[in-house]
Amino acid sequence: MRPKLWSDLGLRVPVFAFSHCRDVVAAVTNAGGIGVYGAALASSEQIDVDLAWIENATSGRPYGVDLLMPSKYVGSEEGELSEVAGRALVPDSHQEFLDDMMIRFGVPEFADAEDGDKVVGGTRYTAQQVEEALEIVFRYNPRLLVSALGTPPKSLTGRARERGMLLGALAGKVSHALAHKRAGVDVVIAQSYEAGGHTGEIGGMVLTPEIVDAVAPTPVLMAGGIGRGSQLAAALALGATGVWCGSVWLTTVESDVPPLMKEKLLQGRSDDTKRTRSFTGKPARFFRTPWVDEWDSPANPDPLPVPVHTIAVDPYLKRIERAAEIPGSRMDRGAGLLVSKPVGQIVGAMNRETTCRQTIADFMEECVAATERMTALLEEAE
Repeated sequence: MRPKLWSDLGLRVPVFAFSHCRDVVAAVTNAGGIGVYGAALASSEQIDVDLAWIENATSGRPYGVDLLMPSKYVGSEEGELSEVAGRALVPDSHQEFLDDMMIRFGVPEFADAEDGDKVVGGTRYTAQQVEEALEIVFRYNPRLLVSALGTPPKSLTGRARERGMLLGALAGKVSHALAHKRAGVDVVIAQSYEAGGHTGEIGGMVLTPEIVDAVAPTPVLMAGGIGRGSQLAAALALGATGVWCGSVWLTTVESDVPPLMKEKLLQGRSDDTKRTRSFTGKPARFFRTPWVDEWDSPANPDPLPVPVHTIAVDPYLKRIERAAEIPGSRMDRGAGLLVSKPVGQIVGAMNRETTCRQTIADFMEECVAATERMTALLEEAE
C-alpha cells in the first residue's frame, strides 16, 4: 500500500530534492520525485521569477519551497535587525581579520561590488524577511512548504492548509521533532549529522528511528548524507516514508554550481567536509577549505551569532565566489582555494556528473536491488 504522503503529493519516487537551483527543482519533479526550492538566499524578485519559471516548467506537478524560520536570533526580541544595526555589532577585530584574509589569499576587490543586499546578510533569518518571502510563495501553488531551521509558527499551519499546502520541518533531535508535531506539521524531516548545511550531532541510523517512533503516525523523511538507492531502502526499513537530499544534486548537469566548485565536489572525499560556524554563525556542514581552518584557529576571532555573522561575512563570501569564477582560477590558490559550498558527507560518492533524471533512476534501481537482497537473506534465514 502506498503511503498517504506519496499519494497526497502525487509521487512516483519518494525522493525529496532540496536545491537553490530552479532547474534542479523542476528536473527532479518531472522525473517523479519532488523538487524543493531553497528560497532563503534569494531576493524577493528572484523568488518571484523562479517560482513562476518552476510552475511553467513542471506543468502542475508537485514541488515545494524551503525557508529558514528560527525563533531566536540577534534582534528577534525587537522583531527585526537592519543591515545598519547588524554591521554596528560586527567588532573591528572581525573586520580586520576578514580584510587580512583577503589580502593573504590574493582575493581581489571589485569596483562594481553590490552595496549591501536586499536580504540582510544575504540569508533570510528574521521573521520579517520570512514573511516577505511567504507573501510571494502564497501567490503560487507549491504543494509543500518546509522550515529548514526552526519550528514553523502555528499561525502558518492554517495559512498553508488554506492554500492546499502540506507543511514540513527539519529536526536534528527528538525534541525538535516533537515541537514540530505540536505546531501541526504534516511531515518531519530527520536531519542527521552527515548532512550538508545546518545540521545537528546525531547520526542518521540513530536519529531516524527515534523520530519515527516519537512522532508517529506523522510521516518522517530521512535526511543527511543521502545520495544512493541503498540508503533509500535503509530509510524505508527504518520506518521513514522517503528521503530528503540536497548535496547529490550539486554535481548534476542541471546544477548552477560554477565549474571550479563543481570540480572540487567531484574530486571530494567524505572526510573533506566539516561542521563549522564559519559561514552562518550556526553549525553547518560545508566543504572544508582554508576559510574554515582560518576561523577555527585559536589565534583568530570566533564566529558571531546569527544573523550578525552572515552580515559580517556575506560581502567577503560573494567576493570569493566571484573571484573564483574568473577564467584561469585554480583550486589550489587564491579564491579558488577558499571557495566552498554546503555539502554532506555523501560528497565522496558524488564522483561523476549526471542528470537529475538519471540520478532518480539510479536511486530506484539500487533501492530495488537492495530490497531484493534483504528479502533473499531473510528467506534463507527462515
